[in-house]
Amino acid sequence: MLGEAATTEIARKRDARGFGENKVAARKGGKIAGEAREKLEVESGARVVSPENYLTEPESRKRLGK
Repeated sequence: MLGEAATTEIARKRDARGFGENKVAARKGGKIAGEAREKLEVESGARVVSPENYLTEPESRKRLGK
């Protein structure tokens, strides 16, 4: 969610148009989210992504009852 929010904000501020400009914004947004995750893991001493919280079936499919 942080990556998407950061990407959207970067794209809006830079008035990104077209695939190339939005790709740059997406990379920067993803980098921000990745760095935030790594910092959280260092501070908390626990991994954010682990086999225990990995979803084998996407939530959207579960909600559809499939």
